[in-house]
Amino acid sequence: MRVVLLELSRAVRHPVQFAGTEYIRIGSYKKRLKDFQEKARELWRILDAVPFELLTAAQRLSADETVALLDYPAYFELLGRPLPNGRDAILQALNEDHLIEREDGGTWSIRNLGAMLFARRLSDFGRLQRKAVRVIAYNGVGRVQTLREQEGNRGYAAGFEGLIGFINGLLPSNEMIGQALRKTVPMYPELAIRELVANALIHQDLSVTGSGPMVEIFSDRMEITNPGPPLVDTNRLLDHPPRSRNEALASLMRRIGICEERGSGVDKVVFETEFYQLPAPSFDVVGDSMRSILFAPMPLTKMTKADRIRAVYLHACLRHVQREAMTNTSLRERFGIDPRNSATASRLLKEALEAGVIRLMDPDAASKLRKYVPEWA
Repeated sequence: MRVVLLELSRAVRHPVQFAGTEYIRIGSYKKRLKDFQEKARELWRILDAVPFELLTAAQRLSADETVALLDYPAYFELLGRPLPNGRDAILQALNEDHLIEREDGGTWSIRNLGAMLFARRLSDFGRLQRKAVRVIAYNGVGRVQTLREQEGNRGYAAGFEGLIGFINGLLPSNEMIGQALRKTVPMYPELAIRELVANALIHQDLSVTGSGPMVEIFSDRMEITNPGPPLVDTNRLLDHPPRSRNEALASLMRRIGICEERGSGVDKVVFETEFYQLPAPSFDVVGDSMRSILFAPMPLTKMTKADRIRAVYLHACLRHVQREAMTNTSLRERFGIDPRNSATASRLLKEALEAGVIRLMDPDAASKLRKYVPEWA
C-alpha cells in the first residue's frame, strides 16, 4: 500500500492552530491549548524569547543547497576575511555567526538573520520576500504617477551598495558653477542617504507581516519608511542612547561597516543637511511606521514656519551633543545668512523660543552674548 509520511513544522511565532483552535500534545494525546493554561503560558514564554533573526527561514537543507541559497562570498568579503577552502569550512564559519544551524540528521537550516543579510534571492525564502526594500520614483510631488519602481531581491548586506547606487541613480542632481568648471552634485548628501536607509533596515519591526522598508523619491523630497514605530521619541533621536529591536542584525551590520550602532546616525544626517544648507530633515511616526524625510534645496524665504522651527531646533540639538551652544552666529552659518543680516537669525530664534523647542542658556545674558540649547537640555 502507499505510505505517506507527513511532518509538521514546529510553531514559530504562535501556537499551531486548526480551524481557529490551538492545540498541544499532552503525552500521547492531542488537547486544546486553552484547557491547559499553564502549558499555554510556558509556550508563549518560549516563543517570545526567540528573536526573529534567529528563527528558521529554511530547513532540512543539504550542505550544497545551503551554500547555493546564500551569497557566502559577500559575507567573507564584507568582513575582510579570506574565503576558506572547502564547503565544510564555509558552513562552519556561517554557523559560528548564527547565520545557519546544523540540524539532527546532518541537514542544515538557514536562520532569518542569514537569509535577510546574505540571500542570493529573498524570494527563495517565502515570507521574507516582503522584507525586501522597495524603491519608487514618482513624477512630481505626489504618488499619482510612478516613473520607476523596483523591489530588491538580495540580502540587505550583500545588496546594500547596489541599493544605494540604484537610489542615487534615480535622484535628480544640481549643477554648480565654480570659478572655471561646472560640476554636477547630487541633490542629497550620499552619507545622509546611507545612514537613513541603514537605520530603516536595522530598526524595522520584523514581526510586522506584509510590509518592509520603502524608499520613495519625489521631485521635492525623499521619504524612507520602515514598519514599526521608533523606540525613542523622534524629538530626542540625536541625544538618546542607541536602542534596537534587532540586536543580532544590528551587531552584524556594524561589523561589516554598514552601521555604527553608536546612535550617531541621525547626528550625521543633520550635520550633512546643514553642511549642504538643505532644509532640516523630518522624522515622523506615521501609523505604526517610522518615516524619515530629506528635503530638496529650498531658500529660507520659501520655508514654512514649521520648517524654520524644526531647522533651528535640530541645529540646537546638534550643537548640544557636540558640547556647544547655539548662537546667532552659528545659526547664520547654518542657513548661509550674511553677517550683516543678524536680525534675520534673531527672528528665527524668536520663533523657536515662542514655539517652546529651545530655551536661553542664561536668561540674564546680554543680547549679543545669548546662547541657546534645546528645551530639554
